[in-house]
Amino acid sequence: MGYFMLKTIVTVALVLAISTIARRSTLLGGILASVPLVSVLAMIWLYAETRDIARIEAFSMSVFWLVIPSLVLFVSLPVLLRAGLGFYTSLAVAIALTAVAYSMLIVLLGWAGIRL
Repeated sequence: MGYFMLKTIVTVALVLAISTIARRSTLLGGILASVPLVSVLAMIWLYAETRDIARIEAFSMSVFWLVIPSLVLFVSLPVLLRAGLGFYTSLAVAIALTAVAYSMLIVLLGWAGIRL
């Protein structure tokens, strides 16, 4: 239970720090959010728990491929906001578009023989 709490505290602290910094500087907040800190933390936690290098490799490749459709959110959200949709509506539509992009990429990768 203590290890789970440590993971939770570190992860929450990271998200809170990025959101606090982003209020002062969107550039610095964006830089910190774009660095794959959460992925690195996940790899550290996964390795600490399993010591399984093959699992880390597979996780890393999955993150690589899935970054591509995640970009849909960051492109569509500002477009929708500029179009005059409210924040929550824009966010919901951007998330839905991103989910579609994830699904499409997973299907395309499957056709190419790449399994995530």
